[in-house]
Amino acid sequence: MKFNTKTIHGGQKHDESTGAVMPPVYFTSTYAQESPAVHKGYEYSRAANPTRTALENNFAAIEGGTHGFAFSSGLSAIDCVLRLLSPGDEVIAGDDLYGGTYRMFTRLFSKYGLEFHFVDMTDPQNVADQLNDRTKLVWLETPTNPLMKIADIEAIASLVKNHNESTLVTVDNTFATPYLQQPLALGADIVMHSATKYLGGHSDLIMGALMVKDTDLAEQIHFIQFAGGAVAGPMDSFLALRGIKTLHVRMQRHCENGRAVADYLTNHDKVAEVYYPGLESHPSHDIAKKQMADFGGMVSFRLKDDTREATFRFLENTKVFTLAESLGGVESLVNHPATMTHASIPEKERLKIGVTDSLIRLSVGIEAIEDLLNDLDSALNA
Repeated sequence: MKFNTKTIHGGQKHDESTGAVMPPVYFTSTYAQESPAVHKGYEYSRAANPTRTALENNFAAIEGGTHGFAFSSGLSAIDCVLRLLSPGDEVIAGDDLYGGTYRMFTRLFSKYGLEFHFVDMTDPQNVADQLNDRTKLVWLETPTNPLMKIADIEAIASLVKNHNESTLVTVDNTFATPYLQQPLALGADIVMHSATKYLGGHSDLIMGALMVKDTDLAEQIHFIQFAGGAVAGPMDSFLALRGIKTLHVRMQRHCENGRAVADYLTNHDKVAEVYYPGLESHPSHDIAKKQMADFGGMVSFRLKDDTREATFRFLENTKVFTLAESLGGVESLVNHPATMTHASIPEKERLKIGVTDSLIRLSVGIEAIEDLLNDLDSALNA
């Protein structure tokens, strides 16, 4: 199947009892057994639920994997990956990460004996320089949140596997989505999503996803999912599956609008800098072009007036762009990373990588582009 067909039919089958085209929402915690341990594949919904199974099969299909897993949040999916490791193991991660990921790494798992190294992954050599015998996981975001940095997935996966075949390469593919980028095909072992974002697409659920190709790795992840219990519920699974069915058409408009917004901001006399991998001026544009089908709907920028007052004035005066956490929904959102999504990162670390008080992040939705540009213009001139 081509990707657009996979979003609708991948891993799916009609309900056997009724022929229902969409999988029913199975609101049940437990299942009748004919005899002890003799059942129809389901025992208890923490282990598996038919609605969640339908979604997880679709997860696997759209990322070109063999197994998918749905978690109660994106962070619980990240938590699962880290639980594959042991005290004394080391992790190499990008220096520009979602604030919640950084918080989990440094404030939760570092005290359990994991050591984290944060490097600029736009240069694969920075990863190579940190690799050693204790490196067990390399964690990539590309494009990154919020500075839109690009990491060469294939190059980094290749050098990691040449160093140690067993070191896991995980890619947070939330910003790109499987419509634009397929990390498993580029050498990654695990793909992670905050399915809250583009996969769900309608700002009505909280969910995380992991997709893999390797069966042994899938068994380990399933055990952690089952034993840890951070599973997606049946209603959220239904909503996510419904959202994915329109992922391809939504992403086409997100990309169109994202490019138009980036071009508009680039040419605006009050804007100092725009971060968007689709711009030829982006330092990693060629790598993005190589590994992405298009460049998405996430755009970050700074104003020439870099005072906090000017930044907040813009943020408080948008009308179509809603000032809110999150991203990837059909509606456009505007975010202030320093005080919102990345507030948990210490100021010194934020400033070191460029997450300053003047940085603004846009999640460009699928509204009429004229309305979006008019809204930006009004806020910029407020």
